[in-house]
Amino acid sequence: MTKGIILAGGSGSRLWPITKGVSKQLLPVYDKPMCFFPLSVLMLAGIRDILIITTPEDSESFSRLLGDGSQFGINLTYAVQPKPEGLAQAFIIGEGFIGDDPVCMVLGDNIFHGPGLSKKLLFAKSIVEDEANPRAVVFGYEVSDPERYGVAEVTRNSGKGNTLYSVISLEEKPQEPKSNIAVTGLYFYPKGVSKIAKSIKPSERGELEITELNKHYNTTIANDGGTMLDLILLDRGYAWLDTGTFESLLDASNYVKTIEVRQGLQVACLEEIAYLNKWITKAEVEQAGEIMKKNNYGKYLLNLISKKK
Repeated sequence: MTKGIILAGGSGSRLWPITKGVSKQLLPVYDKPMCFFPLSVLMLAGIRDILIITTPEDSESFSRLLGDGSQFGINLTYAVQPKPEGLAQAFIIGEGFIGDDPVCMVLGDNIFHGPGLSKKLLFAKSIVEDEANPRAVVFGYEVSDPERYGVAEVTRNSGKGNTLYSVISLEEKPQEPKSNIAVTGLYFYPKGVSKIAKSIKPSERGELEITELNKHYNTTIANDGGTMLDLILLDRGYAWLDTGTFESLLDASNYVKTIEVRQGLQVACLEEIAYLNKWITKAEVEQAGEIMKKNNYGKYLLNLISKKK
């Protein structure tokens, strides 16, 4: 059973002075806390056991907002990252939580949205859960400025209806990128990732780099003779938003507002996802809607269950 991790640590220094008093992942993205968006990704993947890694100062705030997750039909636990020492550190911090299971990690400031996203997530989960030939999966996105990201050079693979690629090479913020496919903040790994993360040597800046972890899988031979790293491309029609700057945070809020106002559909509505997954009951959705009925989020929940009658 695949477990989930949201990495919501870091100082958020690019958003100072806003984030001097509050975690970046608790800032609003239009009508929801930022952390709702990565949490919705894990829920769309059918993942119910989730670890949220925060700074020591922010742990209580996350717990107050999300509790144990039962209102969304999920199980939330919390851990702290004393100081940011690389994305791959999450698998060492979460080693006891992960146990002997596959895991999906999503960065707390990343937003993913698009048609059929759940199918792609479930496909990725099936790959890491394949006992005969488990492989790691990263998600790629075409960008106009790949030199700002970790970049994957890829070749098309057989994807069973999904845009699946084999990874040829990985580079971190290359001056001359070999492709325009950025590796996003969404990663699936088969069981055993914590042990591999422990074997990674810190980079020059003293961090356990996620690119090095991915390179390990890309140089390890899978049972079918290929490498143990695949990439699923989020192609045309998908949005991947990183909310780490003032401009990108505003862009994300405007994007979510446009979708919700124009279509009348909520983005990252956790109660809706839980209800459609049959993790919570109609009565529980109604209770949440009544509590928030003075705003559009609560009205949406009440309207959701009225349509199902």
